[in-house]
Amino acid sequence: MYEQLLLLDDVRLNFGNNGGLVLSIVQAFVMFGVALSIKPLHFKTAFAHPKAVLTGFCSQVVLLPAVTFALVCVFDSYLTATVALGAILVACCPGGNISNFISSISRGNIELSVSLTAISTVLAVVITPLNFSLWGNWYIANSEYVRELEIPISQVFYTLFFIIGLPLGLGVLCSSKLPVVTKKIAKPIQNISMAIFMGMVIVAFAANFDYFCRYIHYILLIVLVHNGMAFATGYCAAWGAGLNMRDRRTITIETGIQNSGLALMLIFNPAIFPPEMKTGGMAYMAGWWGIWHIISGLSLSALWNFSRMMKYRKLNIIRAERNVD
Repeated sequence: MYEQLLLLDDVRLNFGNNGGLVLSIVQAFVMFGVALSIKPLHFKTAFAHPKAVLTGFCSQVVLLPAVTFALVCVFDSYLTATVALGAILVACCPGGNISNFISSISRGNIELSVSLTAISTVLAVVITPLNFSLWGNWYIANSEYVRELEIPISQVFYTLFFIIGLPLGLGVLCSSKLPVVTKKIAKPIQNISMAIFMGMVIVAFAANFDYFCRYIHYILLIVLVHNGMAFATGYCAAWGAGLNMRDRRTITIETGIQNSGLALMLIFNPAIFPPEMKTGGMAYMAGWWGIWHIISGLSLSALWNFSRMMKYRKLNIIRAERNVD
């Protein structure tokens, strides 16, 4: 399987001549839309309920990259360097925006979900490059299959500042200084930005459908296990902290739903990963994660809702039997 996975590294996904630039602009627009919904209240919530927020933050920022590093080390002989680094990069990214929606339909703690997404996204400018540099370089140093590779942490900082930091700063500034205008434009901008992003994903998927069919059976199991471990990490962290079920569901989702679009944007930045470097495995890993975590997140939500419905049904039956007696 390792020899077959090596073929992935030679794949150059088709995003057009300026695909990386377009993806960066779209990502910045999405971040601006997200920032319009970030209010000081979200950060006050962190201080009002520090245990849940700290648990979720540590689960996503500390535990997930560590668990991912352990996973790629255990399966090092079955993974190529780029596939392993792709998994580490995804784990180092902030939470995905769709996590708030999935938390809401899962009857999770929406306030906690939004707070965690806001905090992890704002701090991603610093934490993502530090985490990726730490775990990525550690993997490179300990893997016998990796050629000499340098992760340019300063360039990652620089890129994330313009793609996340600047749009977030402008969005929060707009939200605080122009609340009336922000209230009118926030929802349309968020809907338009997500529609553009999803449209770009669909177009890119269609353009690379042949690659998808050819290699998906090699990467499917890797992403499935990685994403499953991410969900399990979030749930175990929340359970270990003694949080209630609503908070457990939220932290599980926040840890398992990652901003893989940001990972793709970094992968296609030539200043970080030069064109001569084979990054097909990284791109494929991040791209399929972006599709799979939506499927798995919605499936997990449906499972929780079904379980809750069956529990209520059982309780109603017991109550009815007691009333008859």
